[in-house]
Amino acid sequence: MTKEFATSTKTRLLYSLSSLGITIPGEAVAGVIAFYIVDIKNLPVAWYSTFWFFYTIYNALNNPALGFLSDRTRSRWGRRLPYILFGGLPYALAFALLFTAPYDGKSNPAGLLLYFGTAIIIWEGLYTALATGYYGLLPEMFGSYEERTDVAAKMNIFQILGLFIGAALPPMLANIMGWNNMAMLFAGISVIAIYAGYPAMFERKELLTDTSFPFMDALKSTFVNRSYLTAAGAQTMRFFATGSLQTGILFYLKYSLKVDESLATVVLGGAFFIAMLSLYPWRNLVANRLDSRRTLMLANAIMILGIVPMGFSPNINFTYAAAVVLGIGLGGLVLIGDVIMTEVVDEDEVKTGHQRAGMYFGMSGFLITLSGLLVSSVFGFLMPAFGYDTLLETQPATVDMGFRIFLTVPTSIGFLLSIFLLWLYPLHGKYLAEIKHTLEKKRAGSL
Repeated sequence: MTKEFATSTKTRLLYSLSSLGITIPGEAVAGVIAFYIVDIKNLPVAWYSTFWFFYTIYNALNNPALGFLSDRTRSRWGRRLPYILFGGLPYALAFALLFTAPYDGKSNPAGLLLYFGTAIIIWEGLYTALATGYYGLLPEMFGSYEERTDVAAKMNIFQILGLFIGAALPPMLANIMGWNNMAMLFAGISVIAIYAGYPAMFERKELLTDTSFPFMDALKSTFVNRSYLTAAGAQTMRFFATGSLQTGILFYLKYSLKVDESLATVVLGGAFFIAMLSLYPWRNLVANRLDSRRTLMLANAIMILGIVPMGFSPNINFTYAAAVVLGIGLGGLVLIGDVIMTEVVDEDEVKTGHQRAGMYFGMSGFLITLSGLLVSSVFGFLMPAFGYDTLLETQPATVDMGFRIFLTVPTSIGFLLSIFLLWLYPLHGKYLAEIKHTLEKKRAGSL
């Protein structure tokens, strides 16, 4: 074990493995649920977009509530661990139910919407509880920037594998085994990964007293924190951009490039594979030489270089090449996305005396979830304007341009706004070094 690591390689690896089980269902929902419900099950776009608007509000609000609850939880298992121990299995089962809708939008759109809406509300609540507990452990288990970037690299190898499985494989697997069986397979993999990593997780006893921060004070301290607002805002814009990409890619392939949508497996899988290969180069050559702020700014810029050419792509081979550039940028985004929030948690602990990772990751989920509202709103406004109608047997030629615009313009705007907000992020340089030094002294005094 080197000096920069306080935990064993086994601990970091097993903790990271659980992220695979959390990621697969989450990415499948983010990547293909719109296509499955709208294009396969024939729910009208207006119905889907309207429901998604209200669902996103629910999704956003439960993040800070469950994050605050996580910080205040007292049990024989701890304050984070119970959500993982008791939430993993129900989370996976609820995901499987999303792809077993017994109704079709052409014959019974109300029944389809009721079933789908109920299932996804239950699933999302379980996801938020599980993910908040899991990510709340990150700053607690791993103290130094070097250790966190190493864990982040390991986590994101599994998360990118989860991206590939959850976002890239469904179209191909659905053609082979059906949507229902695909979802059951993913649920099984998810359960195995979550519980395989659970034994390595731990909580620090000295932080368990920091659970009594009142809710309104917690909200106030969070929303006046400039470091949090800029970091979470940048993440929100990044997820708006990548959410638009994930939502639009299947439609883009089918209606713009006129190829089988199952080729999304190749496009996204290639990007995810490149991202996975780039994680340790990003860590060793960029992140550990710069800082989280500049690393994320560079990664967002590379994403723009990859996405813009897709709007002009004449064929699938051109799109494959653009996906390579996207993969490089994605590697930087996923490596540092959680690390930058751990810095905000550290700063808040110095200011308030409370370790409130649950609240901060929960509030980040609140803002990031709002990006889904933006995605669905843009999709619901833009695509009908270009003539897309789920009830038509043949879509008009204008949908080609519509899906090209949807895939590239909102994404580019999102990445640009993310760069701007990171430029405003104050937690870097001398100030960040002072925060880390103060926290080290605090932790040393509590031992």
